[in-house]
Amino acid sequence: MPEVLAVLRPSAPRRLVGVGAAFGLGLFLIWIGFARPPEALVWKLFVPGFGILMLWLADAMRRATGLQLELSREALRDSSGRIVARVADIAAIDRGAFAVKPSSGFRLRLAKAGKAAWAPGLWWRIGRNVGVGGMTGGNEGKYMAEVISEMLAERRP
Repeated sequence: MPEVLAVLRPSAPRRLVGVGAAFGLGLFLIWIGFARPPEALVWKLFVPGFGILMLWLADAMRRATGLQLELSREALRDSSGRIVARVADIAAIDRGAFAVKPSSGFRLRLAKAGKAAWAPGLWWRIGRNVGVGGMTGGNEGKYMAEVISEMLAERRP
């Protein structure tokens, strides 16, 4: 097992609020769909259907935020072993205030595009972009971003 240089854990309060809000919205929409159904058939199907989708999202978020991200010299991976990004593929890191990134997190630009993937509240990958953060603590995110920045600086001639 490679040496872990930095760990990024979901914050318990953020996890509770995020999962709770998605779960509560799902239940509310299902209740509205049956207690006071809209007149149009499309809305009768859409409202409870969207509620079910929100319950699925809340469960996916609960499972994803039960993991943590671990950075080694080889890769950024979650605690289940799933590779988020290989360090050799990271071209740049963006943590600016106006960067398209998750809350309390950062964005990685990869040298080559990866398969789209998403762990709600923890990370996402679309093409050459990887967003890390969301329900994670700010200090751990800053530390991990600093370690990645140092590794990128070591690679430059």
